[in-house]
Amino acid sequence: MTSRRTFLRAGGVLAAAAATQGCADVFAWQRGTSHDSATPFGSPVGREIDRISHSISRLSYGARPGDWDRVRALGATEDQAIARYIDEQLQFDKRDESANRAVRRLEAIAEPLGELYEYSPAVLHEQLCVSSLLRAVHGERQLHEIMVAFWADHFNIDSSKGDCRWLTPAFNRAVLHPHALGRFPELLRAVVLSPGMLWYLDGRVNRRGSASERPNENYARELLELHTLGVRGGYTQYDVMETARALTGWTVRSKHASFMGIGRVAFDAALHDDGAKRVLGRDIPPGGGASDVDALLRIVTGQWRCATFIATKLCRRFIDESPSPQSIDAVSRTFAATGGDINASLRTLFDTAEFRTVRASRLKRPFHFIVSALRAVDAQTDDAQPITRWLERMGHVPFQFPTPDGYPDNAASWTGTLQWRWQFATALAENGVQGTRVARDDLRRRAGGDDGLLAHLFGRTATMHERAAADASGDMLALALASPAFQRY
Repeated sequence: MTSRRTFLRAGGVLAAAAATQGCADVFAWQRGTSHDSATPFGSPVGREIDRISHSISRLSYGARPGDWDRVRALGATEDQAIARYIDEQLQFDKRDESANRAVRRLEAIAEPLGELYEYSPAVLHEQLCVSSLLRAVHGERQLHEIMVAFWADHFNIDSSKGDCRWLTPAFNRAVLHPHALGRFPELLRAVVLSPGMLWYLDGRVNRRGSASERPNENYARELLELHTLGVRGGYTQYDVMETARALTGWTVRSKHASFMGIGRVAFDAALHDDGAKRVLGRDIPPGGGASDVDALLRIVTGQWRCATFIATKLCRRFIDESPSPQSIDAVSRTFAATGGDINASLRTLFDTAEFRTVRASRLKRPFHFIVSALRAVDAQTDDAQPITRWLERMGHVPFQFPTPDGYPDNAASWTGTLQWRWQFATALAENGVQGTRVARDDLRRRAGGDDGLLAHLFGRTATMHERAAADASGDMLALALASPAFQRY
């Protein structure tokens, strides 16, 4: 009898079936949340977005029914409740059983590194996308999921390049998830020596076996420009060359070159430039061998420009596209003082006056929008593949951006997706997304009526004009999900 695993590995047949039939058994959308889907829930009552709604919208992919009540109940005062909610989300070492239950049937991407090569790339990518959706919708560690996506863009890998078709799931599982709220130097080291990144940015062919052989500078340049210092990070072409020398000798066993230990990273001393190096004005002594990479990363991550670069990107994600110099400086100082502690840096960010006062300033990217809509209406789904098709239409499928800079994080890049967003909002509200169901009447009843439902979706009570438009639309839920108020966080 053919085992389920053997069937999954039948690449071409399964890929075709997955594309046409949905593979509901493999990709079943498990309900991973602990809140009661039948219980009435409260909503904000103010005309402006309150701090609880604001905190939920920034530290999660959006409020589910009941989230506002739960967070408010965490403390006797609003300030205490928010502080405890932030503490809760920053507990990065806590297992997320809700997310784990949601993805337990996605067997292929959970396989050991070498066994990933036994699956069709189409199956692996499909399961990787579904896993990202499930964790974002059902995960209780919402901030952790947001930071996984943040680092996935910062350290972007295009899963269509070479062996990345098999290695990207391992990159997501072994690099991004464990380090998303940890220390940046440790995250960066895991990225630099990951088989996925060594493949994607050609680190595996960066070698100097003879004096006449020039190192490959591809990853060295991106390490400085995109991963640590920024475009105007103060480095020179000489620094790029010396960085490339320090990274020589690291290889990955390829699918086409090895049958044993496929996908494993190894250091070949014969291909490493072991001479003295000088990066950003700091010396790396000769004879360091494999430890040159650690010396290099200490130099780079110890730069003030690195702290500022990372702090700026964090402030852009959680505050505004143009955050104030004061907020960036505060986060930079914490980042530098703690040796790149991501958790501590975020805590400082959430304590800035700008974070507390600048609300609904950012446009949700398509993935964020779709996940927030599913969470907001308590959608039940038994086939997540149609959801990924909507992401394809909006151009925001995880791990599919073709260049190393990752998906853009600015409103201007995503305004062209608004029509697709409106169509998705209508389809979701009218139960027109295949395999997905929204209990509209129950949702309205639990919210205490239309006003309560709009307040839940907007994080505040609807304005007179919004209420009138909702009444005149003929489909209040669809209009609310497509509205500017729901599109922003």
